[in-house]
Amino acid sequence: MNCKLVIQYDGCKYYGSQKQPDKVTVESTLQKALKLLNIDSKIIFSGRTDKGVHATGQVININIPEYWKDFSKLKNKLNDILPKSINIRSIKQVSEDFHARFSAKKRSYRYIVSTKPSNPFYDDYITFIDFIDEKKINEAIGCFIGRYDYKNFSKEGSDPNSTIRDVYEAKLYKYKGYYIFKFSSNGFLRSQIRLMVGFLLAISEGKKSIEDLKEHLNSEAPKNKFRKPAPSNGLYLSNVLYN
Repeated sequence: MNCKLVIQYDGCKYYGSQKQPDKVTVESTLQKALKLLNIDSKIIFSGRTDKGVHATGQVININIPEYWKDFSKLKNKLNDILPKSINIRSIKQVSEDFHARFSAKKRSYRYIVSTKPSNPFYDDYITFIDFIDEKKINEAIGCFIGRYDYKNFSKEGSDPNSTIRDVYEAKLYKYKGYYIFKFSSNGFLRSQIRLMVGFLLAISEGKKSIEDLKEHLNSEAPKNKFRKPAPSNGLYLSNVLYN
């Protein structure tokens, strides 16, 4: 049975989502748990997350033997085996042609920032800064909406086929005293969101301007290319949408 799983994880415990030699990753940890239940299937992620990046709505698909038809029991068994840093939210059977990555139509991420004093209990999950200029960021963040070549907002290891992406939503809002950046797109390049947030924070600090941002979006070789991504700890893969 081809099955879709929605999972969440604490990224600060892992060296990213994708399996890597001699590294503890989300994929390698899931594989060990699945093998204990006699499920030896390739895990397909909707997209990779880097070291320190969290997920509340990551999607994977795997092939599950038919004797595991009781998905509620399977979910509970997996959550009992897995460390508390990974949780299976749901399991359901999907069509054989469903692919967690290639069937996805939209991915949404959130980035959390606080101007409160740094707190050791939250340092791995929120980026603390001294000041944020909401007006400047709100004037700039809408520039990301649309179809652009995000070559200047990506790191090595991104999709080699194309760096063009459609961003459907880009906004900043406040929730319970925290500043939340939200971005939705048909896909994101490696470190794209962290570089976008980093640029917006540089605008907030007066180190960059909206004109600089537009140049990075419209020029293959902008002057003084920006290469300071926001820290990974504030970033969350929040939702993946399918037809």
